[in-house]
Amino acid sequence: MAPKGGQNSKTRHYGDSDFVVVANRLPVDLERLPDGTTSWKRSPGGLVTALEPLLRRRRGAWVGWPGVVDDVVDVVDEPVAQDELQLHPVRLSADDVAQYYEGFSNATLWPLYHDVIVKPIYHREWWERYVDVNRRFAEAASRAAAEGGTVWVQDYQLQLVPKMLRTLRPDVTIGFFLHIPFPPVELFMQMPWRTEIIEGLLGADLVGFHLAGGAQNFLFLSRRLVGANTSRGAVGVRSRFGEVELESRTVRVGAFPISIDSGALDHTARDRNIRHRAREIRAELGNPRKILLGVDRLDYTKGIDVRLKAFSELLAEGRAKRDDTVLVQLATPSRERVESYQILRNDIERQVGHINGEYAEVGHPVVHYLHRPVPREELVAFFVASDVMLVTPLRDGMNLVAKEYVACRSDLGGALVLSEFTGAASELRQAYLVNPHDLEGVKDAIEAALNQPVEDGRRRMRALRRQVLAHDVDRWARSFLDALAEANPHDAK
Repeated sequence: MAPKGGQNSKTRHYGDSDFVVVANRLPVDLERLPDGTTSWKRSPGGLVTALEPLLRRRRGAWVGWPGVVDDVVDVVDEPVAQDELQLHPVRLSADDVAQYYEGFSNATLWPLYHDVIVKPIYHREWWERYVDVNRRFAEAASRAAAEGGTVWVQDYQLQLVPKMLRTLRPDVTIGFFLHIPFPPVELFMQMPWRTEIIEGLLGADLVGFHLAGGAQNFLFLSRRLVGANTSRGAVGVRSRFGEVELESRTVRVGAFPISIDSGALDHTARDRNIRHRAREIRAELGNPRKILLGVDRLDYTKGIDVRLKAFSELLAEGRAKRDDTVLVQLATPSRERVESYQILRNDIERQVGHINGEYAEVGHPVVHYLHRPVPREELVAFFVASDVMLVTPLRDGMNLVAKEYVACRSDLGGALVLSEFTGAASELRQAYLVNPHDLEGVKDAIEAALNQPVEDGRRRMRALRRQVLAHDVDRWARSFLDALAEANPHDAK
């Protein structure tokens, strides 16, 4: 069991932030400068974009790790004011990162929650460090939150925080959202510390998932592992919430599909400079008739090997023409110290080399592979330039890249090939949906997307854009916080 924290009510310290976000990372990175000093660098993301207005309006705070180990840079413990936000850094040592983050979070939880594509590793030492680090995050949130405030805990790295924080600060309203898939019951039951995880999450007033299926799995596990009474009806999307009845309170459980700042992306993609850069990209690629695009973290869940294999076979069969079709794969480096990711990179780069060796001409590769981060505006230009977007994960909680591509296509051009095993597939029904385990089906979908009639493509993209533009990240955040306010008498709006 995860150790419980405790704090005497007479000595309890209240912070001054009415709204606190708790995430593994701060929205800024602490950087060491050449002169030995440090500075904070903004690291924008969808979550920051969605929550920043609320944070500013409600004297908000953000609790998280600044991205550097305290063995290298002396991380301060005190809150830091940055762009009108109160940042509460949580210090992590190199051992913390190795065991809590790279170990338990990403070599135990990540593969378990992604259908055991890679076998999870269960180490007691990793679990003990996970408990310890979660306690530190809970204590930091406790210090930051004002009396009766709202705390929103984010993602799989911090699943014990709700219960720990509930013990420290029973006065606050606590929400938790899981950004990755929640696994089927039979997979979750492999976890040696399965009961502790469920009890940790039940410390929240509202537990949110991308999909109704994840919420249903959680309700079943709450009955089986904790012995709680739960609602039995189907959970809806942003409606028909499930409930877990505990001795002294009721936990609400719901589905809240996350999204993107689609309006901002739509605006950026219409910019004249972006359009010009998109034309340049096509020219740099040799002005092919069709450009296929993949954009992913280099992760074994993303199915990069699936699309490469499918493209290779389409070329071999003459269903894609080597002289007028190219594939661009942008692969952002990820978890490079984890062995399974090192193996994956070698395998992908070997595949790329094989395809180019077999089908490319001198100076004209058929696969262009970039293993590095791409600046945001350059990525938007790639979205605008490409004809077919390939999103083929074996398992993905949502997949925001699919939505980003759609948001960038105000011209109604392009086509989206999308794995059925992404959360986005439940919303983007007009995409070319594929089972990534069915290689022939993936090939057929890519071929259909390459050769779709113009009017059919416009009809599909119009429907996709209607969904993405109407359901943006602001709507996601507000729907969750509205449900959290209803779940607890405290105001969480």
